[in-house]
Formats: sequence, structure tokens, C-alpha cells
Amino acid sequence: MLGYLLRKLLHSLLLILGVTLVSFALMVYFGPDQTYKLLGKSASTEHIQEIRQQLGYDRPFIRRYGEYLGDLFTLQLGASNSNGEAVSDILKRTLPVTLALLVPGFILGNVLGVALGLLAAWHRNRWIDRIISSASIAGMSTSFLIIIIVLQVVLCTPYGLNLFPARGWQVTGLASYLNYVTVPSLSLVLITLGYNTRFFRAIFLEESGREHIRAARAFGASPAQLMGRHVLKNSLPPLLTRVLFSIPLVIVSGSLLLETYFGIPGMGKITFDAITNGDQPVLKAVVGLTAIMFVMVQALAGMSYRLIDPRVS
Repeated sequence: MLGYLLRKLLHSLLLILGVTLVSFALMVYFGPDQTYKLLGKSASTEHIQEIRQQLGYDRPFIRRYGEYLGDLFTLQLGASNSNGEAVSDILKRTLPVTLALLVPGFILGNVLGVALGLLAAWHRNRWIDRIISSASIAGMSTSFLIIIIVLQVVLCTPYGLNLFPARGWQVTGLASYLNYVTVPSLSLVLITLGYNTRFFRAIFLEESGREHIRAARAFGASPAQLMGRHVLKNSLPPLLTRVLFSIPLVIVSGSLLLETYFGIPGMGKITFDAITNGDQPVLKAVVGLTAIMFVMVQALAGMSYRLIDPRVS
């Protein structure tokens, strides 16, 4: 077991090096250049060289990459080019907002996806299965932005129910938190539910067709025993993989769109501002930490397989 953990750790470190190297190279060669934004287009050659030296653009790529790795692992992420605030302080301020925004919708979307997938698998090729499958395809075919706009019009404006605020994040307690998080959470649930249900239905159908499931059904096992004790339990490895691997994607893409559209001051909003303003310290920190989180999630999923299913070697 110790050897397996060491191999996993080494594999994760190598993967982190590879992912951060690629992302850093893309930012260096294709990312925004602050030089002309700081100086303007009519700057002299001497001023351009001075600014590039201050920003570190004149240093060799390998040295810049090594400093970037050191900053990531020590969380010494520098200061924002836009306002001079320490990037670590920006992340400390915005990460709790992003988690508070995304966690309810992420959990609810996966729980509902599992429940609907089990229901569709049990009623395979019946009208319930057809309704769930059709609704899943419709959800997958609908744009995230359209879902947000429709929910906002229906729930947040005088043209609809006008129950929730359309924008902002002025959270002072549980009541105000629920008031601001409801519409973004519903948006996240609706856009992810179709993909989740479709995927979970597929793995549950595959598992429910195995011989031991058919034997248990023949001996009169109840639906709860079949789908809960056998099908769901034996489907945990791919289910866990799906859930864990969607965490970085939801945090980055989900928060980027939700926070930008609803004006919520989280990591997605500061990432969008960093992209539009060319704020490389913030952008490099978000991209690098997201890459590390993705690798850590992958390692966690791999190590958890043995605990969930002893048949996994």
C-alpha cells in the first residue's frame, strides 16, 4: 500500500509539472502583455525595456517557470497589476464566496442526477425512462446563458415573480444568503442535471444488466435493495470519478459565468477581470492553482477506488 501511495505521489508531481508547464507557456507566449498597457503606444525603447525588466519579461523562460512553481507552492503569488493588492489576499477574499455560491447547486445537481439515473435505469424503456431521457437531452442542448436569462426574468424581475435580487452579493446572514444564492444555484442545477442524469443512467444500466443483479431480481429482491445495495454500490468508482473530476470544471467555468453575469465578487469574477485587464499575476495564480487542484482530485479519485471497491487493483 505504501508503494502504491508513493507511486501515486510521484505520478501526481510529474503531472503537476507537465500541466503547469503547458499552462505557463500558453500564458507567456499567448497571454496579455502589460508593457504597452502601462506605457502606451508612444513609449520610447528605453522605457519599454525598463518596464519589461520590472515585469520580468526579459528573464529566461526556465527561470520564470521555476519562480512560478516556487510562488505556487509557497503561495507567494505577488500583487495584482490592476490595484496592487496581494494575489493571496484576493484569493482569500473571493474563494469563500465562490464556494458558498457553487456548493449547494453542485451537491443538489449530483444528488438529483443519481436519483433520476436510478429511476430511469429501474424503469428502462418505459415511459418514465423516456421522459427522463428526453428531459436530459433537452437540458444538454440548452445554453447555460439562456437558462440564466430565463430564470432571472421569471424569478427576479417584475415581468415574473420578482422574488429574488437580479444581481449582487450583499450577504449578512442565512436569510440574505438564501436570497442571493437561489437563482444561481438553480441555474447550475439545471445546466448540469441533464449531463449528470444521462451519465449516471448509462452506468446504472450497465451495472443492472450483470448476472448477479438479474439473479437477485429473480429471487425477489426489492427495488430499493437492487438499486441501492447492489447497483449504486457497484457503480461508485465511475460515479466518484465523474463527481470529483467535475469539481475544477464547475469552480472555473461555472463561477466564471455565474459570477460575471450576477455581479458576484468571487474567483470567477476576478478571473474574468484579470483576462480582460491583462492582469497576469492573478491569471497565473488562478490557472496554476486550478491545475494543481485538478491533479490532486485525480490522485484522490485513484486512491479512493481501493477503499470503495476491493476488486480494483
